[in-house]
Amino acid sequence: MKKILVTGGAGFLGSHLCERLIDDGNEVICVDNFFTGRNRNIAHLVDNEYFNVIEHDITEPLFVQADEIYNLACPASPPHYQADPVHTMKTSVIGAINMLGLTKKVGGKIFHA
Repeated sequence: MKKILVTGGAGFLGSHLCERLIDDGNEVICVDNFFTGRNRNIAHLVDNEYFNVIEHDITEPLFVQADEIYNLACPASPPHYQADPVHTMKTSVIGAINMLGLTKKVGGKIFHA
C-alpha cells in the first residue's frame, strides 16, 4: 500500500483523484487550505480509515511522509484566481517549490499540475 499526498485534495479534480487512489488500495492524505476546495467534495471519504485530511496552505512548509505527491493545489476558476491573484501565484510558485522540497526529503515521486 502506497501513502499518497494529494494537495488540493478537496477541490473538484483532487477529490476525484483521492477517491480513485483509495479505491486502488492506497492510503491518501488530502491537503487543502479550503480557499476553493470544499468539505462536501470529500465528505464521502472522511470516514474511510485510509483517508486523512490536513487543512494547510502549501505556501507554508509541510512535512508528511509520502511515497507519491500529486500537487493539484491552485485556484483554477477565473473568479477565484482573479479575486486574489497574489495568493494564486504564491500557491503556484511557492507551493510547487515546497512540494518539490518535500519530495526530495522523503525520496518520493511528484506529479505537478
